[in-house]
Amino acid sequence: MKMLIFYMEIVAEADDNYRIRITKDGDSALVEFNPYDKELKFCEDNKVSEILQKNEYQFRKILHTKRMESYYVGFELQFSLRSKKDVAAFNDMEKLVILDKRDDELRSYALDNYQVEQMPKIYTDGSFLEEINNGAYALIIKYEDGNYDYYTEEVEVKNSNLIELMAAMRGVELLTDRDRIRIVTDSQYVRKGLTEWIINWKLNDWHTVNGKKVKHIEYWKRFDRLTEGKYIEFEWVKGHSDHFENELCDIFARERARD
Repeated sequence: MKMLIFYMEIVAEADDNYRIRITKDGDSALVEFNPYDKELKFCEDNKVSEILQKNEYQFRKILHTKRMESYYVGFELQFSLRSKKDVAAFNDMEKLVILDKRDDELRSYALDNYQVEQMPKIYTDGSFLEEINNGAYALIIKYEDGNYDYYTEEVEVKNSNLIELMAAMRGVELLTDRDRIRIVTDSQYVRKGLTEWIINWKLNDWHTVNGKKVKHIEYWKRFDRLTEGKYIEFEWVKGHSDHFENELCDIFARERARD
């Protein structure tokens, strides 16, 4: 799955229709987009336009994600699309999303949920208890021989998404000697952040498609460094769905937050 890098600039606006120039490798195409009714028009018939149309779902996702205040003449952004990306597979919660950073080129893709080669699994969960203004996370590591270790930590942060991210990071830190890991989480923030969102953040000096600095940027940078040279499978489980290890992590995290 090849990474395609583009540059966009909003060059004109009339009646809520924004004209956007998209450039790739010195060639460019004009599109028009209305962020209110989501109407997209390809204004030219050329190579860049053809690539955008072949990857229209991904392109639209970027345009739809942008907030209204980020639509103005002069706005600039780099973004990536992945040719032949199986969008449906990435959105299928039953599938694994893979992050492979063992070579110089980052690769991410989706696979059916099975395990060809044995590897340790990290089960994580985080909890922020508003009533006592305190949070903690817990993780369970299941090794190839079936044995378990568990770890809990109270945290000072007050954000549930960030606590979930810290849990996954700590699990990877505890397995620094392993280059193949599966992370089992009920957090889409963790699953999508490292396999999809972070690619465009890094292209734009850690800014979002809205031109804003990424929230919790230092944690994401650290997680990015921790995963260098590793192959990681992300498995999503629905929270509070009687998944044994996930439920146990939830219990451990809540108990630690109350200590």
